[in-house]
Amino acid sequence: MRVPLSILDLAPITRGQSATDSFANSVALAQRAEELGYQRVWYAEHHNMASIASSATSVVIAHVGAQTRTIRLGAGGVMLPNHAPLLIAEQFGTLAAMYPGRIDLGLGRAPGSDRNTMYALRRDPNSADSFPQDVVELQGYLTGNTHVPGVDAVPGEGSDVPLYILGSSLFGAQLAAALGLPYAFASHFAPAALEDALAVYRREFRPSAQLDKPYAIVGVNVIAADTESSAREQFQAIRRMRAISLYGRGRPGQSPQDLTDEQADQLLAAGVGEHVDQMLTYTAVGTPPQVRDYLDRFVGQTGADELIVAHQAPAIEPRLRSVTLLAQAMAAVAA
Repeated sequence: MRVPLSILDLAPITRGQSATDSFANSVALAQRAEELGYQRVWYAEHHNMASIASSATSVVIAHVGAQTRTIRLGAGGVMLPNHAPLLIAEQFGTLAAMYPGRIDLGLGRAPGSDRNTMYALRRDPNSADSFPQDVVELQGYLTGNTHVPGVDAVPGEGSDVPLYILGSSLFGAQLAAALGLPYAFASHFAPAALEDALAVYRREFRPSAQLDKPYAIVGVNVIAADTESSAREQFQAIRRMRAISLYGRGRPGQSPQDLTDEQADQLLAAGVGEHVDQMLTYTAVGTPPQVRDYLDRFVGQTGADELIVAHQAPAIEPRLRSVTLLAQAMAAVAA
């Protein structure tokens, strides 16, 4: 049985490009996904990362929403400890009023940043401890059942923007189960606890007004190309980008984006490659039939209700080609 396909757009700023280029690419990606019948496109909140442009997640969603018609758009996710729940309710209530029936709100507990960035965000290091209470408060604003007397989200009150809990550990799985919310596991970069987290989520799930049975979205990387050799070349480029993103900081007078392929390969050979490859454990690389077979096995392994795919090609044209080839390969099976 075919499961819905969605896209996690990491809004990459690749070598030689700007944030303006990244946003144009995100529009093109969402438009292609809409044409091909993908379920949704999500954008993630990251800060102080030279290679990712989606720090102002709600603004990116608004921009892409204005240039698409039907596809669902959302956060995958907003790092709620960085924000007051009321502000997020207002932002996503605004988006829901602009694009009715198209907005999702995925919520994460991780800071999405390093210690210095946490300081720059004026974030309390202990704010993640109140994540469950903040989710409940946010849900109250969006459903019109505020938990703060006399305070409503305008816009947002009664918008019922659907919430999703994101995670890569058992904590998120337990919270999603307790609140009766869909659960999205970040196995596209943090795969270690995937099977245990899904088992906990399904075992402990309690039905809610939003959801009557567990719904698990599982992340996976995909590089689909016309030839296996092309896909493998792109995969190596992604390994370099990950190495630079993770370990290319701290060089005086040099941006991580300035590092050469040779310098990236040195990082990979020095031990970074093992970490990068662990992050990329769940990655389908190859021709459309090869990628389809991998994803069929992955769905069988995880029992995923939906796959959210990070198309990891380093440039926009091969990324769009990957999006197209995957949709065509999966549609051919379903036909």
